[in-house]
Amino acid sequence: MKEFNLKTPNLVEGEQHQKRQEILDYFNRTFSLDDELYKTLNDDKAFYMRADQLRHPLIFYYGHTSCFYVNKLVLAGLLPSHINPAIESTCAIGVDEMSWDDLNDKNYNWPSVDEVRDYRNTVKSTIIKLINELPLTLPINWESPFWPIIMGIEHQNIHIETSSVLIRQLPVEVLQNGKFDAICDTDKRTVQNELIAVEGAEMHLGKPHDHHLYGWDLEYGNYNESVRDFKASKYLVSNAEFLEFVEDRGYHDQQWWSEEGWSWRSYKNAEHPLFWRKDGDSYKLRLMTMLIPMQWNFPAEINYLEAKAFCNWKSAKTGKKLRLPTETEWYRLVDHCQVKDATNWQTAPGNINLEHYTSPCPVNQFSFGEFFDVIGNVWQWTESPITGYPGFKVHPLYDDFSTPTFDGKHNIIKGGSWISTGNEATLHARYAFRRHFYQHAGFRYIESEYEPNIRIDSYETDEEIAISCEQNYGEEYLGYKKYPLQLIELLKEQIENTSDKKLLDLNCDTGRLAFEASSIFKEVTAIDASARFIRPAIELQNKGLLRYVIKDEGDLQLFKDVLLKDLKLNNNANPVLFMQDDAMKLKKRFSDYDVILAFNLLEELQNPTAFLSTIHERLNKDGLLILGSTYHWKESISQKDNWIGGFKKNGEPVKSIEGMHDLLSTQFDLVSAPLDLKYLTRKSSRTFEVNSSEVSIWKKNK
Repeated sequence: MKEFNLKTPNLVEGEQHQKRQEILDYFNRTFSLDDELYKTLNDDKAFYMRADQLRHPLIFYYGHTSCFYVNKLVLAGLLPSHINPAIESTCAIGVDEMSWDDLNDKNYNWPSVDEVRDYRNTVKSTIIKLINELPLTLPINWESPFWPIIMGIEHQNIHIETSSVLIRQLPVEVLQNGKFDAICDTDKRTVQNELIAVEGAEMHLGKPHDHHLYGWDLEYGNYNESVRDFKASKYLVSNAEFLEFVEDRGYHDQQWWSEEGWSWRSYKNAEHPLFWRKDGDSYKLRLMTMLIPMQWNFPAEINYLEAKAFCNWKSAKTGKKLRLPTETEWYRLVDHCQVKDATNWQTAPGNINLEHYTSPCPVNQFSFGEFFDVIGNVWQWTESPITGYPGFKVHPLYDDFSTPTFDGKHNIIKGGSWISTGNEATLHARYAFRRHFYQHAGFRYIESEYEPNIRIDSYETDEEIAISCEQNYGEEYLGYKKYPLQLIELLKEQIENTSDKKLLDLNCDTGRLAFEASSIFKEVTAIDASARFIRPAIELQNKGLLRYVIKDEGDLQLFKDVLLKDLKLNNNANPVLFMQDDAMKLKKRFSDYDVILAFNLLEELQNPTAFLSTIHERLNKDGLLILGSTYHWKESISQKDNWIGGFKKNGEPVKSIEGMHDLLSTQFDLVSAPLDLKYLTRKSSRTFEVNSSEVSIWKKNK
């Protein structure tokens, strides 16, 4: 499949017209490869099959990558409006196994395959037009209008690979090879693995922001670590080597497994790796679209929990201290083998970028000096949970790409696989999955007397989120009461019999109001557009503990712990349902509420006028709509034509409350005069912002 050679482009060097054509070619090849992937489904019914119960059916992912382009380009102000709001809502959220993801098919009216195919073609034409017409200057960086386009391409590359894993879990009867027919059919003689010494060194990780290749936000920063001497296995662990663990009843011996691992094994009743198929006294191997005789010299493809159990078992059998490498140790192996980055290849040095096969291959086929498969063939699990390097900052266009995985439950995979393209095939790539998830991933083990210091950021360090946590759960400053507590008092004053009523909290932030409201309302649904803000609330709900770091002065920090029981919110009978969704495109299930609260939401919407024109559809008769806003309108978020007020019309000023009244008066009555709600935002120990939001209460009259 060399026609789909998908090396990520150099965003710094070159001529502008050549760079525009290079990006256009990169986009077209990626989109075409994505099309070819779904042509391996020989029946439209396959699009609606759940290959994995923790994933949506493939129809979601078929639409998701195109939705991503549109949603990010609208957010960046490069598209004036959405193309198909229904598809862009249905296929937007639910990629990882997060508690705010909605994986219940009953809540989805999936579009037809033809509808999604037509939508994809429309999006493709739209992106091509943008690539040809947008102003292009080099270098292309975070602020460039071309950055969200490259972001969309790299996002599509990710899903080409992850969707191929889902396809691999569908019945072969609904699949065909299509262009993915370059199957490696040479299973070389099985090899005996061995350990080879690697000298330790000072390692410097993280890419600078002026790097010439696209990067996701968690790739940037500066992290230094001293790596001690270790020995690494010459080969990835093959199916033959892993068979020893299986035949020694490793899947039935709890001593080799972590608590998490044994719980998973017991739940799944696992007897062997997922892609092995029992065939009498032996096994067959499931590839992406077909079942073949077992290839014993192919790498064993397993999840982290299985890899860890194998290392524990082999340590006991050999008397050596074996484990998975850390991310930093993997980079040390890369340096030791002098592996070149993707843009410096003439031909891929390993089974990667679809340049050689559309399947794994023997573990002794691609050498990197003394070692094999340092990159390519299958990804390699590491001991390292994903977290940001020092200096990490989220990109504003995709603020929840990384941080929801900084929970100590997602481990890093390195090196890429046969189908890894674009950013995935670069040395700076950092991807992580839950430890029980399957990708095209295997492992190599190392011998080391050193127990690694595993970095898990249990304290929320995202500055914007930490400020919100303090505003919601921290101390009160300068005599100002927290705005969630002021709002809950207002709800109590204005609403009778709350125990019989349902509340929808839009723009729920980090959740304090929702928690408080759950003690008085029958049902509370709390929605925010960003998973970054929901995550602390979920953590507090699940663990009863929230930790975050706020700025003191200069480089000094304060570490804060919040206990749900200290807030007297741990015994609420009605738990809050926290969900991620776009208030402009809420799913139909979010309806029939008695109260809808939208605090400081309007100024964050692309089209607040459209929101106010339709919000009555989600309220019951006589229901209350409570709006709070600073009226701080920004053209970078919404065009002036969509502002509710804050402008002149026919030479006369239009206040936002007046515009609000004009929009709502056909469906609502204003209950009382609006009031000002004042509150603080803490920036540091001696820096505060005083904010004032106007709160108005509207009663549905129809």
